[in-house]
Amino acid sequence: MNTTLKKYIKDPKNRSIVDVGLFIILILSFHFLYLGWQALEYWPIKGAIEKLSIWSVNLLFSQCCWVLDHVFGIDLTTISSTRVIAALNKDGGFSLVTIAPECASLKQWLHWLFLMLLFPGPWRHKAWFIPAGLVIIEWTNVVRVCGILMMQMQWPGPNTFHIAHDYVFKVFFYLVIFLMWMLWVEKFKNKKKPIETSTDQQPSNE
Repeated sequence: MNTTLKKYIKDPKNRSIVDVGLFIILILSFHFLYLGWQALEYWPIKGAIEKLSIWSVNLLFSQCCWVLDHVFGIDLTTISSTRVIAALNKDGGFSLVTIAPECASLKQWLHWLFLMLLFPGPWRHKAWFIPAGLVIIEWTNVVRVCGILMMQMQWPGPNTFHIAHDYVFKVFFYLVIFLMWMLWVEKFKNKKKPIETSTDQQPSNE
């Protein structure tokens, strides 16, 4: 069985299936490992994780406020102590988002690190691709939070937040991670090496 499995994995025809299978295994493994680590209160680096969580929440809050104000020109009402961002919606009421610790990018950062450190590929490219992915994940989260607020402003209603938060932008967030992984697989892990042509033989003149 082991020999058969190794043969299947090494067969170039099965490369796509093997890559996707490994991706799913790593994604699900991290999910359950993270839940277990949460239950253990991030032992043994609880203090460091708490500081990183606070920093990431404050970073996301400031970035979202800047984008909503300077890019979209939205008149905001904010409460920095609770990280609330509110704005008038089209019905004349207020729509708001609260950036809680679980809204920050920390889990997705760790998810990305876990995936990319364990997934095969050249380390010389991982050295820059992983940090670039962390930056993209952060700004994807900014788009997500801003999008949730702006959807509520455009379509105020009791279910808009849940639709935007649980479906639209959650799918968008993980789609971006999936596309970055696809880029890694196609451009770096499975990149075809150019065929070298021999220059030793010279054409004969007869």
